[in-house]
Amino acid sequence: MSGAHRTISGKIVIATHNPGKLREMSELLSIYGVEAVSAGELGLSEPDETGASFAANACIKSDAAARASGLPAFADDSGLVVDALGGAPGIHSARWAGPDKNFSRAMETIDSMLRDHGATTPALRSAHFVSALCVSWPDGHVEEFEARVDGTLVWPPRGEKGFGYDPMFLPDGHDRTFGEMSPDEKHGLPPRGQGLSHRARAFLNLAEACLVR
Repeated sequence: MSGAHRTISGKIVIATHNPGKLREMSELLSIYGVEAVSAGELGLSEPDETGASFAANACIKSDAAARASGLPAFADDSGLVVDALGGAPGIHSARWAGPDKNFSRAMETIDSMLRDHGATTPALRSAHFVSALCVSWPDGHVEEFEARVDGTLVWPPRGEKGFGYDPMFLPDGHDRTFGEMSPDEKHGLPPRGQGLSHRARAFLNLAEACLVR
């Protein structure tokens, strides 16, 4: 978008029903004195994510929550992009876990597919996480931000922290997976952390434009 960025203040709706994402986003926003309430707490329904990109789906979610609540709304759409699988699961990352959100099974599926492709060495198992953040206001104003973190997929999964595909994702330059890292290590902002995760990096872009500390 063009023009001046709009400042986020007061209360904002986090347009997610995913407790892991809600926890991460609430922690990030609290540093800036922004009160977060979830779409789930407000009883808002989840819109169909019909976009063809992470950014499009993030904006579908934030726009629906802003219009329904009358408050600014913040949404993330993120996923795992595996090079050897042609970019899959991509925007369908959550869908691969099924309605029961079984990410253990989803990780097994990815590892099995990589083996079928002969991707058994780290050099052939490159991947990255993408996070697209969108903030929508009830009047239709929108702010969009996107970032990524590169890494390698390991097997077996390691660690029980984080959520989703974190236990099999080893970020470049590190010897522990996202599943083995504490919340501060993974997505903590300076000085608590290095803003390592895709969501933290996208959030730092958003904070620079729209938040006042």
